[in-house]
Amino acid sequence: MKKNDPPIIVEATYSASVETVWEAITQPEKMKQWFFENIESFHPEVGFETSFVVQSGERTFTHLWKIKEVIPSKKIFYNWKYEEYVGDGFVAFEIFEKENGTQLRLTNIITEDYPSDVPEFKRESCIGGWNYFLGERLKAFLEKE
Repeated sequence: MKKNDPPIIVEATYSASVETVWEAITQPEKMKQWFFENIESFHPEVGFETSFVVQSGERTFTHLWKIKEVIPSKKIFYNWKYEEYVGDGFVAFEIFEKENGTQLRLTNIITEDYPSDVPEFKRESCIGGWNYFLGERLKAFLEKE
């Protein structure tokens, strides 16, 4: 993923309330069930920082997140980078009430290039990952709620 790439935007609509979707993306006990099971703590508060490790084969990705903006039940925006790799970016989750549910729009913006030789940092991999998390994992989680 490169800073000159256009932002990645993934949208999904759920038959769940705005509040239920907000809780799913901001409460660690719920985030663990659909997003990353090893998130130890998360607070939707500006300035909050967290880190957790994800293994992918032999590669380690220590996620470093810092909350930059919170509009309760509407938007959360955070810095997302990795301890082991150069590269930097931001992720925004925006929630919109719809007639028959809630729409979630994710925008992933790159501000510093990630290494080209790491498969997980290819644009196609990132798009596929966000579609998996929002279109499959979060959808299945919300259907159980």
